[in-house]
Amino acid sequence: MALLLFLAVALALLAGFPVAFTLAGVALIFAGIGTLFGSFDPGFLSAFPSRLYGIMGNQTLIAVPVFVFMGVMLERSKLADQLLREVARLMRSLPGGLAVAVMLVGALMAASTGIVGATVVTMGILSLPTMMRQGYDNRVATGTICAAGTLGQVIPPSIVLVLLGDVLSNAYQQAQLKMGIFSPETVSVGELFAGALLPGLMLVGLYIIYLVVLAWRHPERMPVVPASSDADAGIWRTLKLLAAPLLLILAVLGSILSGIATPTEAAAVGAVGAMLLAASQKKLNIETLGSVVRETARVSSMVFMILIAASLFSLVFRGFGGDELVQNLLTNLPGGKWTALLVVMLVMFLLGFVLDFIEITFVVVPIVGPILLAMDINPVWLGVMIAMNLQTSFLTPPFGFSLFYLRGVAPDSVATTDIYRGVLPFVLIQVLMLGILVFWPGLATWLPGLLYS
Repeated sequence: MALLLFLAVALALLAGFPVAFTLAGVALIFAGIGTLFGSFDPGFLSAFPSRLYGIMGNQTLIAVPVFVFMGVMLERSKLADQLLREVARLMRSLPGGLAVAVMLVGALMAASTGIVGATVVTMGILSLPTMMRQGYDNRVATGTICAAGTLGQVIPPSIVLVLLGDVLSNAYQQAQLKMGIFSPETVSVGELFAGALLPGLMLVGLYIIYLVVLAWRHPERMPVVPASSDADAGIWRTLKLLAAPLLLILAVLGSILSGIATPTEAAAVGAVGAMLLAASQKKLNIETLGSVVRETARVSSMVFMILIAASLFSLVFRGFGGDELVQNLLTNLPGGKWTALLVVMLVMFLLGFVLDFIEITFVVVPIVGPILLAMDINPVWLGVMIAMNLQTSFLTPPFGFSLFYLRGVAPDSVATTDIYRGVLPFVLIQVLMLGILVFWPGLATWLPGLLYS
C-alpha cells in the first residue's frame, strides 16, 4: 500500500493536478481504503493537528515569507537590469564576455534574492535578445541564462536551504533518538548557509570555466564584440551599482554567519534593505509595495500549503509501514552508507525531472533523511549535497521550471529543443560538482566547523 500510495501521487501529479491537494487528497483516500480493509490505523491521523501547530509555531519557517518579500522587492527595484547592462558593456570585448557577465550577475542576484523564477525571467528579457543580436548560438545563450538563474537554489540566502534546514534538523534529531542519544544535537539554517557558500561559488567558477573554454574552442558560437570607448566610466558606474547589493549581502549573510542574527532576523534586515534599494531607484510606492506583498503571499501560501499536505502524506505513508520499507531497503544494500547515499541521490535526481524542489524537500527528505543520518553521515554535508542535487530539478528536461520560465519570454525563433540542449552541459557540471563534494566533503564542512565550533 505504501508503494501504491507513492505511485498514485506520482500519476496524479503527472496528470496535472495541484501538488498540495494531490498529496493530501490521495493520502486521505488511501487512509480511508486502508482503514476499511484493516491495513491502516486511523490513530496516525490524530497526530496531524499537532503537526499543524508545530508548523505554525516554527520560528525558522518565518524566514521563508520574509526572504521571498526581499527577493521580490529587489526584482521590482530593477537593480538587476542596470547591473546586467553595465557588466555586459564592460566584458563584451572578452571571449565569451557577455555569457560570463550573465553568469556573474546571476550569482550576485542569487546571493541577494534566492528566488529562481524572477532571475531567469529578468535575465531572459534583458540578455537573450542582446546575445542573439551579437551572434551567440541559441543553445549557449539559453543554457547560460537558465543556469545563471538557478544559482539562487544553492547560493545562500536560499529558500531551499531554509526549508532543508528545518526538515534536516527534525530528521537529525530522529536519527539520534533511534541511536539512543537522548540529548540530540540540531543542524541550523546558518550552518547550511555556511556549508553551501564555498560549493556554490565553486559551481559558479566551473560554469565560467566552461564558458571561457567554449568561447576559446568555438569562437563562432560566442563572437567577440568591439570594446566601447567609455570603459573607464563604465567601471565607475558598475562599482557604484555593485556597492548597494554587496552591502545587502554582507548585512544578511554576515549577520547570520557571525551569529549576530538568526536567519529570520537577518531576513527582516534584508527586506528593509531591499525596500531602501527600491526607494533609491525611485521604484518604491504604494502600488509596488502592494504587488510585492501579493506576490509574497502567493508564493508563501504555495510553500506552506505543500508543507501541510506533505505532513499528512508522510503520516499516511508511515501508517502503511513505508518508512520501515525504505529503511530496510537502504540499510540492506551492499556497500553500506555510500550505496544508500548513491541510490537516494539518484532517486532525487530522477524525481527532479517531474517534481519541484519543494515537493522533494517535504516528501522525500523526511523519509530518507533519518535513515541516512543514522548511518553517521554529516548533516551539513548531506544538506548541501541535497541542495545541489535539487538545483538540477530546475534544469532537467522536460519539466525543469527554469526551462518553462525562459520559454515564456524567449522569442519564437528560439526552439524549445535549443533550450533543452543548451542546459545539458550545465546539468553535467552540476553532477561533476556533486562528485567533487563526495570526494572533498571539507568544501561543505570546513566553514561551518570554523564558525560554529
